[in-house]
This record gives sequence, C-alpha cells and structure tokens, in this order.
Amino acid sequence: MKLKDLIIYNGRNIYCHRPCIRAEVNLEKHAEIPTCDIPNFNNLLLEYIPTLKEHKCSRGYPGGFVERLYEGTYLAHVLEHVCIEIQNILGYDVAFGKARKTSQDTVYYIVFEYKNKEIAEEVVYLAIDLLNDLCENAQKIEFLGKMEKLKEIALDGTLGPSTQAIKDEAEIRGIPVMQIGKGSLLQLGYGCYSKRIQATITENTGCIPVDISCDKDMTKELLRMGGIPIPDGYTSDNLEDILAYSKRIGYPVVIKPNQGNQGKGVSINLTDQDHVITAFQIAKEYCNQVVVEKYIPGNHYRLLVVNGKVSACAQRISAHVIGNGNHTIRELIQIENQNPLRGEGHEKPLTKLKIDSVMELLLKKNNMHLDMIPQKGEIVYLRENDNLSTGGIALDVTDQVHPENLDIAVNAAHIIGLDVAGIDITTKDISTPITSNHGAVIEVNAAPGIRMHHYPTKGKQRNVAKDIVDSLFPKGSSYSIPIISVTGTNGKTTTTRMLGKILMEKGLRVGMTTTGGIYIDQQCIMKGDTTGAISAQSVLMDKRVEAAVLETARGGIIKRGLGYDLADVGIITNISEDHLGLDGINTLEELAFVKSLVVEAIKKSGYAVLNAEDPYCINIGKKLSRNIIYFSTHKNQIVIQEHIRRGGRAVYLKNDQICTYNGKIEQEILSIKEIPATLNGILTCNIKNSLAAVAGAFGLDVKPEIIAKGLKNFKCDLVDNPGRFNIHQVRDFKVVVDYGHNIDSYQEIISTLKKMNHNRLIGVIGVPGDRSETSTVKIGQICGENFHHIIIKEDQEIRNFEPGMVSKFLKNGCMISGMNKDCLEIELCERDALKKAMMMAQKDDIVVIFYEDYQGVMDTIKETKLVIEENNNRQKISLKNNA
Repeated sequence: MKLKDLIIYNGRNIYCHRPCIRAEVNLEKHAEIPTCDIPNFNNLLLEYIPTLKEHKCSRGYPGGFVERLYEGTYLAHVLEHVCIEIQNILGYDVAFGKARKTSQDTVYYIVFEYKNKEIAEEVVYLAIDLLNDLCENAQKIEFLGKMEKLKEIALDGTLGPSTQAIKDEAEIRGIPVMQIGKGSLLQLGYGCYSKRIQATITENTGCIPVDISCDKDMTKELLRMGGIPIPDGYTSDNLEDILAYSKRIGYPVVIKPNQGNQGKGVSINLTDQDHVITAFQIAKEYCNQVVVEKYIPGNHYRLLVVNGKVSACAQRISAHVIGNGNHTIRELIQIENQNPLRGEGHEKPLTKLKIDSVMELLLKKNNMHLDMIPQKGEIVYLRENDNLSTGGIALDVTDQVHPENLDIAVNAAHIIGLDVAGIDITTKDISTPITSNHGAVIEVNAAPGIRMHHYPTKGKQRNVAKDIVDSLFPKGSSYSIPIISVTGTNGKTTTTRMLGKILMEKGLRVGMTTTGGIYIDQQCIMKGDTTGAISAQSVLMDKRVEAAVLETARGGIIKRGLGYDLADVGIITNISEDHLGLDGINTLEELAFVKSLVVEAIKKSGYAVLNAEDPYCINIGKKLSRNIIYFSTHKNQIVIQEHIRRGGRAVYLKNDQICTYNGKIEQEILSIKEIPATLNGILTCNIKNSLAAVAGAFGLDVKPEIIAKGLKNFKCDLVDNPGRFNIHQVRDFKVVVDYGHNIDSYQEIISTLKKMNHNRLIGVIGVPGDRSETSTVKIGQICGENFHHIIIKEDQEIRNFEPGMVSKFLKNGCMISGMNKDCLEIELCERDALKKAMMMAQKDDIVVIFYEDYQGVMDTIKETKLVIEENNNRQKISLKNNA
C-alpha cells in the first residue's frame, strides 16, 4: 500500500462540514484481497489496536467492524477505521470517515475527520506502515513505539486548556474561529470586527502592561504606589545582597526569579541562610535578577479579573501526596500520576507531579526524602508554590471573597493595565479583608491560566472563558462582516466585481477575491488567480475589510475546501461544461455537487442565490434547507413563478427592468440599459451577471437605490472589470479582450459581437490544456462558423498535451465548420497572434482575443497601437509628399 496524494481541509469541504483529510492510496497487490484471506491479519490488527472492537461500522452496533473484518473487507476500509481509532486513542473525539474506489483499479481514497492537523497527517503514515507490516506478517512492528512519539507530538500541538475553552465558547456563540499558525494564536470573528487572542492575552492587552507584569520588581513598585498591600522585598543579581536583605527583614523569606511564570524557580518559607543560598541558585537558572521578599503566611488564592470585574477565585493548594504507611514518597507520586485527571503539561485538568531539585530541596528542608515512607494520613507537600502547572490543585471559593478583596484585585489589574489578569493573594482567610489580616498581593499575572476555574478539584465550575469572549464581543456587538461567496461556471468574476461595487456604494470597505487578484477597497494587494481558501482567509483576516465578496472556484473547493465558515449569501451563477476530467470530476452532476457546497455553507438567516434557468441549480435548490433567491431573465419562468407563489424571494426581468420580489411586493430596481456593462442591453452574459449581483445584494437587504447606483456606475473597463469584454478603440477598429475559455462563454461573447456594428470579426482563439479534446474541437467549430478570420494561439498551460496539440484540436474544429483554410492560421505565441490580428485589421473590424496572459495582452495592444499610429503617420506624410 502506497500513499499517492494527501489533501488537508481546514474547514468545510465537499466531504463533510468540518476539517478532514483525504488520502489517496494505491493498494497494489492487495487491492482485491479481502482481510479474511490475508494470513493472521485480523488477529494481529486487533492485538495492536484492541479498541477497534468498539467500532460499529455499517452494522450500527459495537463489534460490527470486527464482523466485517472476519467476513472479509478491503484494506482501504480498514485504513479508514485505523486512522479514526488512532486519533481516538490519542484523545481526539472523531468518528466520521469513508473509503471509496477511484477510477483507477487499485487506487482508493479515504476521508476522515480530525481535530489536530499535524497529528492527522502523521496518523495516515503510521496507519499505512502498520497495515503494510501486518499484510507482510512482519516479525518486528514498530507501531507501539511510534504511537508514543505521536502522543508527544499531540501534546505539543494541542491547544492548551485556556485557549481551547475560549475557542469552544466562541463557537457556542456562533463566532467563527481561525487558528493562526501552529500555536495558540486565534482570530475570533472576521474582518473589521475580528479580535485576536493568544491564551488569555487579548488584542486589547497592551504590550507595556504585559512587560510590567513579567517584571516582579516593577509590578510591586506600581502596586505600592497604588496603595495595594504587598510584601516587603528587594531585587538583585548578587547573593550577598540577597542574604543581607533576608537578614534585615527577618526569616522566613521567599526567593524567586524576577521574570518567570508558572511558579518556576520559586522557593518559599525559607528559614535560614543555607536555604536562601540554594534557592538563589535555583532562581538564577530562570533569570539573572532574583527577588527576595518577606514570606506571607496563609492560603494562596488566584483571583481572575476580566475587564474590570472579578470572574472567579480559586484557592490553590500545593502539590502533595497523602501517606498510607506502605509506600515511599516516590511511589506515592507514581500512584498519584496514574490519576486520569493528571496529564503532561496542560493537557488535563491537573498536571502530573514531577521530581526535580526544587521538590528535593523542600523535602530536605522538612527533614524528608523521596524514599521515606510517610505515616498513614500524613500530608507531604512537594511544592511550596501552588501552581497547577507544578502539580497543585484548586478549590473554587468565588462566593467567599470579601468585597474589599474584590476591589483590591480589580485595582491591581487596573494599575498594571491588564484587561485579563490573574491576581495572586496570600491571606489566612479570603472572606476577610487582607488589610486587616496581614495578607498581601503577591503577584499580578498576564496570560493567567483558566483551567483551575473551569476544572476545580472541588467547588463550582466557573465559565470564565465566556467572560473573556464577552469582554471582546459584548452582547449585541458584531463579530462578522457580511460575506458573499460566488461560484459557478461562467460569470463568477464579473458578478463578484458588481457586488463589490454595490457594497462600496453602500459605504463599506470591501475585500474581494477574484480570478484577477485580491482587492481591498479597490486596491489590488495580490495579483493572480486568488479564488481559493487561502485567499478568502487573507481577506477575512484583514481588519480593514467591512464586507467580503469571495469568488470561489471549483479547483479551490476541491483542493482546500472553503476558506470561511458560513456566508450570508452564496451564489451559483450556472453549471456548464468546464474542467471536466480533472480532480476526479468527470460529469456535470459531479461538478454541481462540488459547487453546491457554497450554498450549503450559509447562515440560517442567509440566502442561497440560484439560477432559475439552470437545471443543475434547480436540482441543488430542491435539496437545500436554506432560504433561496432565484433569478431569471423572465418573470414568467416556471421556477420563478412557483417560487413566488410559495412566498419566496426572486429577481427577474420584466420589460427590460430588473425587479425584486420579497415574498409580498415587487420592486423595480433599474433598466438593463442603464447598466453600462450590458452595452445597452446587448451583452446578455452581463445581464445575467447583473441579475445574480442584484440577487446577492437583495439577500443582504441592500436598499434598491444603492443597488441601482452601484450597477449604473459599473463599467466593462480596466478599472471595474478588467479582462471581461473590455473594448479598446484602435485607429478605426476595435479590440475586445475577454477571458472566455469554455463553450458557453465563447457562444455568449460571439453572440454579442455579432450584435455590434462591424465589418469583419477576427478571432484570436485558444483554450487551456485542461479541456477535453471534444470540448476544444467544439470551440473551434463554433469559432469557424462565426469568425471571418481566425488566428489560433496556444496557452502556456497545456497540461498533459504536447505543444501544438491544443491548437491542432482547435484547427480541426474550425475545418469541421467548413471554414476557408485561407482564413485560418496558427501562431502559438499569444502576443504575436494578437499583434498579427491587429496589423491586419481594417476599418470597422472587431478583433477579439480570448486571453491567457492579461498583462501581456494589454502590453501588446499598447505597443501595437503605437506601431499602427506610426505607420499611419508615415502614410499620411507619404501621400502629402506625393501630392
């Protein structure tokens, strides 16, 4: 079994509406061998992964998959289940998967969902290695060792509990979440309303307050100035100074690094010089500057302040074990680490206990050591700090905090300048004011962990993640911009640009992805075909953007899925033959299935915009559970009439007027002849695109006068719609530049050209190499039937064809039409072909080029125009001299 291809989908895709992986595998010699016929395969598989016995498979009950194994199933099916179960073992709750055969005899693809992208990719390789070893009945299988390494990777790559809690809370509220990079940086929301957060540091958290909180000496100085009770202390990098200050304030003292977190390098309740010396050396490992301060006896509390209010308070108790009279301290630690609530780092509610020099110092100070046996019921403290990250536990005491202590915590956060802060207080009793019982604020922490509040060992769980999300998005505030996603075979780019124009007329700063590039507020920030998921994410991450119109092409959907979660409006302009035979899409039904994802991923309050004259769009509409707006060039079109009768929204033409129907009232928007892009109503493709654009804006409830103004100001020129039926006047003839590249678009363009005043039609034609021979020949035939002269050029993108083959197919089509071969020539270079056409053009001729390289074509028009003008001037001079 070999892996041929791997596609990772970060979001909604054609297989499921959540992240998944598509792995294409060649089963090779085992393609037709069922599992029951592979010696010892089933027994070994269940020996290595016994939890597969719980899989229901298609039987619908536990053990169903095992039944399939022994009856005989195929390796692709097994691979699917193994990939899912390995993730389950690693702690990821996933269940969706499927396996299907491709058009190649021994090649299958499997799809399965994931929670951690990096892990899921490694799982594929591990599962394939395991199955290959089992098929060959290998003597040595490294599966268990590799699983241990995978667990380590999973631990590093999994979101921490604080970040995960915030992500979960945002998603509960319907706020879209994007993970940026591999760490804990998240973007909540889209565009101008988005907020970024890393752990519990929000984008409202200032850099200076964070720096202050990381400097314990500076923090204490500010708190002292603000009247907050703090312990006496001193900071130095010199041991002698630290010892002298310890003697001055009197033992016991606390030693800690001036910059540090999670209790690392902290030693408390030090009662003599020797302990201070050892603690100083430990603290030095974390920071050159060391803090000594007066030890404050009492319990340790963490108060979480969010946006000027205490959200929760936990009493933190240092890591400890309780003796049973039989086991050593070392053994008790090992036993406690078996607690399912304890894990590595932050993966579980509690952290495993780790033996280190700080722990051994504390035991030594208490006249204990790791190999002694404590009495039954004896509590042995392993840390003097109470951080959960060093094995401590937490008890919720939020309801016990004295109001004065609440005020002190809020003031401390305010003084440092943190919107989210962890205020550490040591006091004998948090229910009485710390000013009256010699308590103090010990530290102010930026990026405080919140798992202690979500998962206290005892007491009420506090959903502080909700408070943090609410602080970023107060009730009633926006978290997403309007999003329109546009797909279809033809008209996507123009419809996208029309909608962008309409929304700009509304006063919004619009971000667009198109075949020509990414645009922010009419400025192109990235050139090229930007119709995929990454480009969409780029727009949605831009804080300037107030509305997004995303051209969403089939290739991008297949390769990466959608770059957003849910749109407000999804549009399918039409479904016709294009790119068939690529990426496993061989029929129009399959193409329609891919594009239907755009109208499935719509908010409940949103609209799917569909072409009422397209049979594939109609079939998609029948399966949708979303609101639909149909559009048509005829009000009396049967789908439009049925939809209107049911009270649905519609957009249609009535006596050349574009009208909307909202379920009750018909509203005239404007005449098609008022839209410059329709060329006074003769460019039918832009009439259809205008209808789709009106329907999209209608779905966003844009006012009719704004829609009309936007379309009245939209032109087929280099500014509004570059590369889409742009007309260039050259001397006494015209050059039309268009991106038509399939049968329908060629027919639409030629139909319009024939309605224009002209002498001859000269076509510079070509198609990409990803079309079928039949489709390419058909385009040649259409051109041969309509153009007076044809120059065939060839795109650089010829895919699997040899150079010259695509042009040969086009020539065959032209000859089938009966075209005079004297009016047909081949010039493979696009720029040379256009130059030749322009140089032969006569008065009132129209030259049309179906381009590949837009900038190259524009340069050629400019250069050739200068040559023609120079030749024309020479002729005039010559005639004048002869006269």
